[in-house]
Amino acid sequence: MTSETNFLRSVLITGCSAGGIGSALAETFHSRGLHVFATARSASKMAHLEKLPNITLMELDVTDAKSIEAAVEVVTAKAGGKLDYLVNNSGQSIVMPALDTNIQDAKKLFDVNLWGVVAVTQAFSPLILAAKGTIVNISSIGAFVHTPWLAFYSASKAALDAYTHTIRLELSPFGVRVVLVTAGTVKTNIFKHYEECPLPPGSIYKPASNEIQALGKGELVQGTMPSDEFARKVVDDVLGGATGTIRRGKHATVVWTLLSIFPTWLIDRLMFVSSGLGKLV
Repeated sequence: MTSETNFLRSVLITGCSAGGIGSALAETFHSRGLHVFATARSASKMAHLEKLPNITLMELDVTDAKSIEAAVEVVTAKAGGKLDYLVNNSGQSIVMPALDTNIQDAKKLFDVNLWGVVAVTQAFSPLILAAKGTIVNISSIGAFVHTPWLAFYSASKAALDAYTHTIRLELSPFGVRVVLVTAGTVKTNIFKHYEECPLPPGSIYKPASNEIQALGKGELVQGTMPSDEFARKVVDDVLGGATGTIRRGKHATVVWTLLSIFPTWLIDRLMFVSSGLGKLV
């Protein structure tokens, strides 16, 4: 951890806990000579990064206005009032039938996956504008793959998709690039943090409970890209001047292509079989 960046090109990344995409992105941007502002809700989860030079670790809760404001003050001071890259990576998921999901839990998910991105982007926009920099929002194939039991996660990522492409147009006159990363399956610790959430008593989806829990534990995920490989490809794209949508991670391009070709009834049939919906009829 350093006290001065000497105004190297800089990047701030949210959600840098060990074992995740944000951590891999932090290490990769660092290897390319940037000063990295790595953030997470708990600094202890980023201890593996603290010995790297030209890296600043900060606690940042994307749902807390005061936490965001404090982060802006640190970056403004250390990076000379400019920020070259902002990577909105923090995210949460809920695995539960839409009819059974607690609305407060769904709102908290949107607070992180959408409103947190909006809040962080607005707060850091003066620094991005000053640098004519780049905003990178990490989304998911879940934005367009309508997987049963992931309704609110998918909805939040679809909203992020629309938000990202709108600000891409709104910021283009000011020389700011905006990139949406549609991530396929990537090997991370996300499933290790899954807490089993039993269906409520009397749920009409009880016959599919095993499949729902298996999805939450990652048992239905077939094939993943190592997080360091994903990060290398994304950083190559971003530093290479990419804009619009880039697709990285296992299945990201293939799934998008297949959904563009196959009829809806066939996709629905595949989902019906794999998700346990067939047990309900």
